[in-house]
Amino acid sequence: MNQPGIVLVLALLGTATHAPILSAHAGPPFPIVLNESAGTYHVSVWTDPDATDDGTAGGQFWVMVRLLDGSPVPGETRARVTIRPLDRAGAEHSGLTEPVKDVATRQFVALLMDHEGRYAVETEVFGPRGAAVLHAEVDATYDLRPAPVLLLVYALPFVAIGFFWLKLMRQRRGPAIRGGAAVRAHRGDDERRRGYTR
Repeated sequence: MNQPGIVLVLALLGTATHAPILSAHAGPPFPIVLNESAGTYHVSVWTDPDATDDGTAGGQFWVMVRLLDGSPVPGETRARVTIRPLDRAGAEHSGLTEPVKDVATRQFVALLMDHEGRYAVETEVFGPRGAAVLHAEVDATYDLRPAPVLLLVYALPFVAIGFFWLKLMRQRRGPAIRGGAAVRAHRGDDERRRGYTR
């Protein structure tokens, strides 16, 4: 296969390799509870519900808490998030949140969502100012964003394209450079001959 053919094949491979990324789910977190009043609290729950099949806790939950009276949220305030599959029989998974950067108004926990499907989400907020429970549902999906090492693999076809393109351009320029040198040498010989005949 000639050089242009190799470049074309590599370009097609690169396009095919990158196609799944364009259609993959890679959305940002979104709210499943938004500024809901419960007990003495205003509560919002945001989630990035990524299902995994390797035991990784990919379901991420952020719990935002404010007090109805506007006073500071006590540092001891916590939330417990519990998820349960609704589309099939399955075990509950529960976890206690931890403040993000030691700020009690924003807390985080990651839970295992071991399959795609719909889950019930229960968020219990508790602390010195009392307790409250909120309910929601969410659909878990597999996160198809590639791992960092795969990004290098995906980039290889494009690196190869650049390499072969530069090599092809260098091969095409080679004869032209050699031809130009020959013309200059010939002109030099002519000038020398004319100098001898004067």
